[in-house]
Amino acid sequence: MSPARGMRDEIVLPWFPFIYMCVYIYFHFHMFCSWGSAQNLGLSEMLSTSFHPYMPRGGSRGTCFPNQGLNPHPLHWKFHVICKKRGDGPYALILVPTRELALQSFDTVQKLLKVRQATKPCPIWWFLVPGCMLRKGINILISTPGRLVDHIKSTKSIHFRQIRWLILDEADRILDLGFEKDLTVILNAVNAECQERQNVLLSATLTEGVARLADISLHDPVSISVLDESHDLSSPESEAFLEASPPQATDELDGFAIPAGLEQHVVVVPSKLRLVCLAAFILQKCKFERDQKVIVFFSSCELVEFHYTLFLETLLSDSGALAPEHLPSTSTPLKFLRLHSALEQEERTAVFQDFMHSRTGILFCTDIAARGLDLPQVTWIVQYNAPSSPAEYIHRIGRTARIGCHGSSLLVLAPSEAEYVNSLASHKINVSEMKMDDILSVLTKDDCFKGRRGGGQKSRTAGPQEIRERATVLQTVFEDYVHSSEETVSRAKKALQSFIRAYATYPRELKHIFHIRLLHLGHMAKSFGLRDAPKNLCASAVKKKKANLK
Repeated sequence: MSPARGMRDEIVLPWFPFIYMCVYIYFHFHMFCSWGSAQNLGLSEMLSTSFHPYMPRGGSRGTCFPNQGLNPHPLHWKFHVICKKRGDGPYALILVPTRELALQSFDTVQKLLKVRQATKPCPIWWFLVPGCMLRKGINILISTPGRLVDHIKSTKSIHFRQIRWLILDEADRILDLGFEKDLTVILNAVNAECQERQNVLLSATLTEGVARLADISLHDPVSISVLDESHDLSSPESEAFLEASPPQATDELDGFAIPAGLEQHVVVVPSKLRLVCLAAFILQKCKFERDQKVIVFFSSCELVEFHYTLFLETLLSDSGALAPEHLPSTSTPLKFLRLHSALEQEERTAVFQDFMHSRTGILFCTDIAARGLDLPQVTWIVQYNAPSSPAEYIHRIGRTARIGCHGSSLLVLAPSEAEYVNSLASHKINVSEMKMDDILSVLTKDDCFKGRRGGGQKSRTAGPQEIRERATVLQTVFEDYVHSSEETVSRAKKALQSFIRAYATYPRELKHIFHIRLLHLGHMAKSFGLRDAPKNLCASAVKKKKANLK
């Protein structure tokens, strides 16, 4: 397969690929835009190579000339809406790795391309298109690779004859999710019908896989970096610089810069106290503080479901530890949400929209939310299960402190995993330690966690013994719920097995830190509300992992 021959293509490495992609579409389709804005975002290179060839035939051509004076003024140009009618088919094809990112891209493009005058012809766009919409005609198509391949194979009315722009957003994540074969099918289908187009590949990292994808999908590409020279991404006025050279694979963390407004923390917690520590942290930030929005990352869908149900039934239920009559009047109601790939699409969309527009809330999720999504006003990122690489760590914490805002992150590690901090430090990622007792001390703010030996009044300075006693009370609440029925016990066991399977997948270079043999299964069972470790748990989990690999 050879890339389509046309204008020179671009590979872009921005800190926030999704925003860059949307602004790029905006500059091509919207009626008015500023040359200065295009330069600041690094768009001038792409616009200069693709502007003239794609103006509508027979119409007056727009022109674009940067002002060469000492005090340049914003120069506006007018783009004609190229989509004359809906039946023309797609002019722009945008591929994204996840449905949530497709929905976010769709919403943003819909706002950016809104035509102010109703009499003007309006491009038709859609997200996760059903076959009937393709038959009627769509001008801007946003899709995940798997869904588009399904249409290519089963929908006869789909065609790519009018494609002018092909955009691969979050290309590194698309490859991580195993869509390389699907991309090959899509590129072959587009190349068979359309040779004259501009391809744009957006990626947060330029890995070997992304470089290989660029070789087969781009013609004579130019690498464009949207990092300023000082790598200070906290400044909204930072200007982009262009690197007019072919893309080459680099280290996975090259080009990453952690925003100045992001505070990074790590807490070392014994396995048997992990569950209580997570609950106490959530209570501290979201129950006793205001305007806190937290994302908690887990390593599997089963872990998300287990913790979501457990906290929903214990921390919110009238029969749980935090019954309304025991709560301080100044506390904020908790709001738990969860997001993972096993949910139905309607529920995933509803959860995504709910959390995006909420001022407060706790989102339990897998790495499906770690890349590309722009979730506003997220104040804390909690990595309950350690990421498999420093790059994945960066992507997760990138959901907060976005575009000049402030945010914080917390990494939860077991004592046997403490060396992971040194691994992060070797990649210039420095984290400060947060004491476990400081997190658990929030339990002294409410008498419902008071132990049997507690006094009649709350002490202003709770000692370590009182803090541990109250942690034991909360742990008992979790264990009582888990053992309330055979079904809840079964869910806890399946979640523990899922954790062990995920633990066995850490890469070789981290095996000396994350190894099943280093786990205390009895203590790990406690972190799932189980009073005893299930028999043959480790062997069955590894056996199931090997079966899945086959």
